[in-house]
Amino acid sequence: MLRKIVILGAGKSTSYLLDYLLEKSEEEKLHLSICDLFPDMLPNRIKQHKACSIIKLDIFNETERKEVIKSSDIVISMLPAHLHINVARDCIEHRKHLVTASYVSEQIQALDGKAKEHGLVFMNEIGVDPGIDHMSAMQAIDKIRKKGGKLILFESFTGGLVAPQSDNNLWNYKFTWNPRNVVLAGQGGAAKFFQEGTYKYIPYHKLFRRTEFLDVEGHGKFEAYANRDSLKYREAYGLQDALTLYRGTIRRVGFSKAWNMFVQMGMTDDSYPIENSEGMSYREFVNLFLSYSPTDSVELKMRHYLKIDQDDIMWDKLKELNLFDDNKKITLKKATPAQILQQILEDSWILGDQDKDMIVMYHKFGYLLNGKKEQIDSNMVVIGENRTHTAMAKTVGLPVAIATLFILNKKITTPGVQIPIKKEVYEPILKELENFGIQFKEFKVPYLGYNPNV
Repeated sequence: MLRKIVILGAGKSTSYLLDYLLEKSEEEKLHLSICDLFPDMLPNRIKQHKACSIIKLDIFNETERKEVIKSSDIVISMLPAHLHINVARDCIEHRKHLVTASYVSEQIQALDGKAKEHGLVFMNEIGVDPGIDHMSAMQAIDKIRKKGGKLILFESFTGGLVAPQSDNNLWNYKFTWNPRNVVLAGQGGAAKFFQEGTYKYIPYHKLFRRTEFLDVEGHGKFEAYANRDSLKYREAYGLQDALTLYRGTIRRVGFSKAWNMFVQMGMTDDSYPIENSEGMSYREFVNLFLSYSPTDSVELKMRHYLKIDQDDIMWDKLKELNLFDDNKKITLKKATPAQILQQILEDSWILGDQDKDMIVMYHKFGYLLNGKKEQIDSNMVVIGENRTHTAMAKTVGLPVAIATLFILNKKITTPGVQIPIKKEVYEPILKELENFGIQFKEFKVPYLGYNPNV
């Protein structure tokens, strides 16, 4: 008898997810119902696969959504995070397991009791970050504890970047994930972390000038800026006694300093609309944030405002984005500055068909063992194949697919709303990921403590 997996959402991150499950479909007796508002966008090899049903579904159509979920054995939701809650409630109603790559919301967490009551696994945060970061960190932390070590430092960094062979712009960056998340990164409050036993805060307007440098063997130097809340997983990881907890986002060196220009200009603000945005030129958009002058050009005013010399590489980075082009037009109505900036950046930073992306993850573990401070660092680098089979899709989609199969096969059985930090979850999934080249290099280094470039 076929076991039915419902997949809600078939966007950019699902290429490896679908390939993995379809490759296992005969051996594991699987049938996939792939539901999307625009299913025609799926490649023919998926649409024509005998183990697939392709369903055009509006997720807001409650009757159709419930019917699809009711017919399944397990549900994978690859929808935007805010849409998971209705799916989760349907899974409770119809007694179905649920897997998502998104952060656990308060609404989803509130379903924990009912999920446990019905013996349902609601696995969340099982992508790359969150996901592989949890699993790899907990595997290392548990090993350190097993040999008697006490964790005093944990730092974790992840970045979705462009691979060196496709890195052909001055920003050393292209979009590999939701561009909106990149534009709004760091907003919504100060970044907070714990450093040598003291709470630390970095306000948004300073965030991109407080970076830490990382060297990844064979891949060069990177920088990282602080995530908004580094303390979120202190309890989950059992790190209440750690003196340093810091999580950050990785970029190539120089990106953060350049991005800070947009922050200082106010171009990343998403709190108000530009009334006459549609049809405005890129040049006119830039001029909105500069003082009036009857004589000075937009370029001169911007250089003066940001204190950029004419021969500074920062100026070349701005020009490369066609920011001063009068012929480039904004097509969005009543758009916020952040939405307009996103459109401008998408002109320059979208992956080409054969471009390759790159995921970099880096952990630092400092611990006390036999009265001595010791440190282990580990890193993972994954290079994508092309615009469809990206490293991002691989590191998000494969953990989701593997977890789904393990839940179906009763290898993961603990019920409730959860993230992948238990050994029964992380051990088999990390082992399977190694078969796809997703693995960590671990090395012992002198204990350095927390040393950001502040």
